Amino acid sequence: MTDLTPGGDAPIKALIAAAVTDLQRLIKAQVALAKLELQQSGRAAGKTSIFIVGALSMAGVGGLFLLVTLAYVIAIWLPVWAGFGIVTLVLFLIAVVLGLFGKKAAAQIKGPERTVAEIEKTKSALQGAVDGNESPALPER
Repeated sequence: MTDLTPGGDAPIKALIAAAVTDLQRLIKAQVALAKLELQQSGRAAGKTSIFIVGALSMAGVGGLFLLVTLAYVIAIWLPVWAGFGIVTLVLFLIAVVLGLFGKKAAAQIKGPERTVAEIEKTKSALQGAVDGNESPALPER
């Protein structure tokens, strides 16, 4: 093995190669750690989603029973068909209002504009360096 001590006779190339090797190992270790953490998080998210889906399913069924009960309560004063018709009409009105709010919110969603702009800056700086027109400049923050 090459002597890499500060007072040693190791050439600069050996020092750079050792640094690059260490950097590669560090990056590989970080990627492996990220994969492991994501796997563990994914398992926990899967278990959590089972409970949430179950809770939402039961809430949905409960909501349906509540609406049927409401229709029968209205049927005390009106015919049964009218009670169910009123409940259905109210549900459709709520759906329309929520749909309009959703459409308005969706229109305000924008892509990653700043990221795209920074990538374009970097690309043009690197392209200029490759073409020999200018030296690559660091992006401003």
